[in-house]
Amino acid sequence: MTDAWTAAQIRAAEKPLLDAGEPLMQRAAAGLAEVVRDLLRASSASRGSAGRVLLLVGSGDNGGDTLYAGAALARDLVPSGGAVTIVPTGSRLHEVALAAALAAGATLDGPGPWTDPATAPGLVGGYDVVLDGMVGIGASGGLRGDAGRIVEALGRVDALVVAVDIPSGLHPDDGTAELVLPADVTVTFGGRKTGLLRGSGPDLAGRVVLIDIGLALGDPHLSTLDASGDPRSSAP
Repeated sequence: MTDAWTAAQIRAAEKPLLDAGEPLMQRAAAGLAEVVRDLLRASSASRGSAGRVLLLVGSGDNGGDTLYAGAALARDLVPSGGAVTIVPTGSRLHEVALAAALAAGATLDGPGPWTDPATAPGLVGGYDVVLDGMVGIGASGGLRGDAGRIVEALGRVDALVVAVDIPSGLHPDDGTAELVLPADVTVTFGGRKTGLLRGSGPDLAGRVVLIDIGLALGDPHLSTLDASGDPRSSAP
């Protein structure tokens, strides 16, 4: 049986730990980086070169998770000829996490070429893994601004897409979606979000990997009995 919780339930479980100074973002990032390492190792024999990872990074905590993971990956990849590239999609980035990523050897690229349908597909073709850290569970509405323009410009992505916590643009609770970058793998933190099991979630999230960050969650809002997606909701 697979259990899932709403965004509000996840945030409520995070609050006492954050208030106590627990490093939830770093825990999430460590788990995310390890999943990406596994993906790169699995493809290294056919690729024959050091890994190249693209980070699409938004303004929220989701972006911070992505940047800290990028720092860990850059420490592994850059010395051996690989690359980690940061493309901001929000008006600001998590400053401490950004500094850590840049200090580790990641590079920062402007969003301009990535919003152009004439150039974006060719640019993304140079990467093995794309981390979608544009929008997390705290956002409302569809993808806007550079995030939306980048997804529209990229079209179909040949690189492996790894969604950070939830695919950007997918509603975390009901799984509705308009403009979304479909993921091959979704690395979700603390507990699965109900939107990954409902609506378009199962089709857009790909394989879901759960990272334990130490949350004490109550009863799940939703459970699925099997892989067919037959849901049972614990809420009326």
